[in-house]
Amino acid sequence: MKLSAKKATSIKLLDFKSPQMRAFHLSWFAFFLCFFGWFGIAPLMAVVRNELDLTKSQIGNIIIASVSITVIARLAIGWLVDRIGPRVTYTYLLILGSIPVMLIGLSNSYESFLLFRLAIGIIGSSFVITQYHTSVMFAPNVVGTANATSAGWGNMGGGVTQMVMPLIFAFFVSLGFIETDAWRYAMVVPGIAMILCGIAYYKWTTDFPEGNIADLSKADLEYKKKKKADGQGALKAAIQDYRVWALFLIYGACFGIELTINNIAAIYYHDYFQLDLKTAGLIAGLFGLMNLFARSVGGMFGDKAGIKWGLKGRVGFLGAVLLVEGFALILFAQMTVLPLAIGTMILFSLFVQMAEGATFSVVPFVNKKAIGTISGIVGAGGNAGAVMAGFLFKMEGISYGEALTVLGIAVAAISATSLLVRFSKEDERIAKTELEASLSEKELQPEFVKS
Repeated sequence: MKLSAKKATSIKLLDFKSPQMRAFHLSWFAFFLCFFGWFGIAPLMAVVRNELDLTKSQIGNIIIASVSITVIARLAIGWLVDRIGPRVTYTYLLILGSIPVMLIGLSNSYESFLLFRLAIGIIGSSFVITQYHTSVMFAPNVVGTANATSAGWGNMGGGVTQMVMPLIFAFFVSLGFIETDAWRYAMVVPGIAMILCGIAYYKWTTDFPEGNIADLSKADLEYKKKKKADGQGALKAAIQDYRVWALFLIYGACFGIELTINNIAAIYYHDYFQLDLKTAGLIAGLFGLMNLFARSVGGMFGDKAGIKWGLKGRVGFLGAVLLVEGFALILFAQMTVLPLAIGTMILFSLFVQMAEGATFSVVPFVNKKAIGTISGIVGAGGNAGAVMAGFLFKMEGISYGEALTVLGIAVAAISATSLLVRFSKEDERIAKTELEASLSEKELQPEFVKS
């Protein structure tokens, strides 16, 4: 049986019927809910801190725990999704990942809370599945935009949770629950939503435009052999490719910073500007809400740079936007007046998320036989960056503002590693040929490119 693989050459947001757009919508929404569950407790940490009598160092350990396990999880998920596909992988992650989200309410000590926060961090690996699924569903002319938009809308869960979780918490308080119980019940809400999404993902998505891995392998033995051959040596090749590790560092300098801000923004505004929990959460949420468009803009400009200047254009744009991100973070860290702090935070957020989108406009072109594995490694870099940042925020002798300044300097320095991400003339030629094919197919068939 000859496969009629189809990749979408455009993103039609109102299309909920094609397998490409169903995967797009469900992957970003699943990632959104995972983010919501992952950082649902962050805007409530002031309440948890008071109840469990946590020190600054202990809060720092909790921040590190929430992102450290994700480094390993993303590496594992990248390997797994290459083999069993995104549909089944996402289904299991959503349903199993909901368990620690809902059970964190059983914590009654620093140690138990730390362990649950560690377990919750596993759902952060959902990002790898989202990026894999859109990478295999969309053609080269829009793959960067598709990756950036699905991830950006998913990341937006980090901003929405800052705003919504205090309201859910307040709702339980209004029902008569005391604060020490209300935050526990509030965490059940994102857990239930994740279970429902897991069921929907299994029912309404396919691994590839042409179908699921299991069905394709049964129907076409040649497909199974090709899949196995492609997988052999892919992990080793990815690990040995220095470009992958350069992107690992780069993603740590953008997504790692976003994770850090998601963890500390609410408590930062609460402590440094003496704001109440709801107000601090609303302001902190503005950072994540920029994902509504900012990451998409980064991916879109990455695609446009690729169309005009090839793969080197994508990398050049990535390096430039990361450098600006570093300077914007340094500026934000100096603000002591609330309106200026909010304004510079939004500016900083814009470039953080554009850098994330630009990163994954490059990733699909590094090694097409190991997209899942490379997405996992680069994605893990984001969490590794957050772990390193976490150590700064747990140090008693360094204020949050000073820690943010150090991070800004580090981001600006890391932008130089984009110079290491180079592609051969053959890579450029292949990418150009695929791009021209997708553009010509788009003109002939507005929805899909056939191969």
